[in-house]
Amino acid sequence: MDSQKVDAFILANGKYFHDYQIGAVRDMLLNVPDDKWVILQSLQFKDPTICLIISILVGYFGIDRFFVGDIGLGVIKLLTCGGAYIWWIVDLFLIMGTARDHNMQKLQQVLV
Repeated sequence: MDSQKVDAFILANGKYFHDYQIGAVRDMLLNVPDDKWVILQSLQFKDPTICLIISILVGYFGIDRFFVGDIGLGVIKLLTCGGAYIWWIVDLFLIMGTARDHNMQKLQQVLV
């Protein structure tokens, strides 16, 4: 793939990944055939900032976990009211990283 396209993709979508993953994302994208470019452009990543806002507002109901795709953890968090609010407080610090990890997994699934 053209390096200008890859750099434009990273510029537009860099906030969806951890800083230490950007180099690996760039290397993966440089080795991708051009036919997967359309699929890459249509990917919808979860915004870590939105995840944090959801976690602050309704995280004790598990909505933040449902949003990032952790259905099982979302149900458990819903039934325990955020783990007696302890899990909710811990998730306030972890949910942005979780969203970025899920975005990286989604990108890797498309590229395989």
